[in-house]
Amino acid sequence: MDIFEQNDQAITRNSLYGTAAESTYAGITSFMRRRYSRDLRGVDVVVSGVPFDTATSNRPGARFGPRGIRAASTGIAWERHWPWTFDPFDHLAVIDYGDCAFDSGMPESVPDSIETHAEKILTAGCAMLTFGGDHFISYPLLKAHARKHGALSLIHFDAHSDTWPDEDGKRIDHGTMFWHAAKEGLVDPSRSVQIGLRTTNNDHQGFEVLDARHVHRRGCDAIIEAIRARVGDHPVYLTFDIDCLDPAFAPGTGTPVCGGLSTVQALEILGGLRGINVVGMDVVEVAPAYDSAEITSLAAATLAMEMLCLYAARHKVDR
Repeated sequence: MDIFEQNDQAITRNSLYGTAAESTYAGITSFMRRRYSRDLRGVDVVVSGVPFDTATSNRPGARFGPRGIRAASTGIAWERHWPWTFDPFDHLAVIDYGDCAFDSGMPESVPDSIETHAEKILTAGCAMLTFGGDHFISYPLLKAHARKHGALSLIHFDAHSDTWPDEDGKRIDHGTMFWHAAKEGLVDPSRSVQIGLRTTNNDHQGFEVLDARHVHRRGCDAIIEAIRARVGDHPVYLTFDIDCLDPAFAPGTGTPVCGGLSTVQALEILGGLRGINVVGMDVVEVAPAYDSAEITSLAAATLAMEMLCLYAARHKVDR
């Protein structure tokens, strides 16, 4: 088929599998040109967005993250993801499900809306790759995933621990989710690890912390080894707050912190985790209004593809 007959694959592609080229600068911007669909039959992985950012403690704007990541992904959707030796879309049926619906005028109802959204997808037997939105969205997503898989290992890339206490349990806050997740048994801190942290919080709830200086001094291979030793073969929820990257590589975020990882370091660490039992994934805190030349959105889209490769390697390719 002529390339000019392949435009708008988000609505015109016949198969959920495969990669095909179309103009990178035109067409409907589904993630990686996957078909937009709400039909979950035969689907392995559902990509969806949660455009919620009122739990942020600094600059708002991550509600536009899902749209920004999708748009940036069109520039890399024309070929196999490098340096992996297989195309995940040859092995995984992936759809773009669109965004989670919620009533922004009733913020107290949003967590339940996100959890219900995830529950429907997971109950259908699909895995999830979710785009935020601020990092709070990981909390209701973890609730739904833990209901299916039990207490999870958390691999958490971030500048912040997000384990600040919330004793009354009423805050909708992107800095308290993993305090709750640990307290409620959604994740097992003894099998979980946080990478890239560079803010002060003395209460880590038992998570192993490989902070940013640790990464810079020890190198990617040592970090990969430490993560593998920590999580073993336990079911893993993988969450990447884009502010884990240094602002030089990801300025488009709400709470940037100097001294972070480079995009190369993050990709090397993720790629080195091939074989881990990843069961759920998200990329959060992309705020395109503060971006420069879409480098943050592009980093997020590329990291998301790395996650899909990890998922395919464990659940399809290496079987």
